[in-house]
Amino acid sequence: MTCTSAAVPGVEPAAAECQAPVAPAGSNVVSSTEKRHGWSLLWDGRTSAGWRSAHSESFPATGWTMCNGVLAINGKGGGESRGPGDIITTKRYGQFELQFAFQITPGANSGLKTFVQTNISPIDKVTGKPTPIGSGIGLEFQVLDDELHPDAKLGRDGNRTVGSLYDLIPAPKDKAVLPPGQWNRGRIVSSGRRLTFYLNGRKTIDVDRGSPAFAEAVARSKFKNITGFGEWADGHLLLQDHGDRVFFTDLKVRELKAAR
Repeated sequence: MTCTSAAVPGVEPAAAECQAPVAPAGSNVVSSTEKRHGWSLLWDGRTSAGWRSAHSESFPATGWTMCNGVLAINGKGGGESRGPGDIITTKRYGQFELQFAFQITPGANSGLKTFVQTNISPIDKVTGKPTPIGSGIGLEFQVLDDELHPDAKLGRDGNRTVGSLYDLIPAPKDKAVLPPGQWNRGRIVSSGRRLTFYLNGRKTIDVDRGSPAFAEAVARSKFKNITGFGEWADGHLLLQDHGDRVFFTDLKVRELKAAR
């Protein structure tokens, strides 16, 4: 197998040994039925087209690799954005449905963020204050090894475990999650102000982004000092570099009509 690092969209550099798992059969393909319902690939399965660094207009030259139909972030000691950094979609999304598959390595941490605002500084996970190095600000579908990563025991009531709305609302303790080395499937629906997460077909989060309950969750989180946090009309989608080896594939999206 070959592995590519697509620093220039659509251009394949020299081949190297691929160290990513193989994407599940049927990944990175939009069926005719899906097309009729508005679905398209968020990642084309081969290149960086449609994606860029969260901190520049270009895609990271190293650190993110693409092979076997898998988009992978290389590990770098578990430090948040200490390697190539997060990547975001070039397009912004507000009302949408998104589906994706992810596979973690033991002890890994990552996430898929929605409504990402590139003009807001990252927040220190301990102090809650702005910091020059860190992950982009948005609403995160947490991707985590709950058994081995310490973040699972931090936060409040398990709100940093896999399938949670990170640091805000915890996923149910009886969620359906597969262990490292197996493919899990996530789904995110943003309709009106309502944001819903699914992990392997089971709902883990269902929240109104403008509700008192959401405001209370923000007030108790590390994002409490960000005015209007999570209530933005739209934003980028982001795959997180948290310094651990994590794999993504079969990212698809469809835009929804604005809820009345």
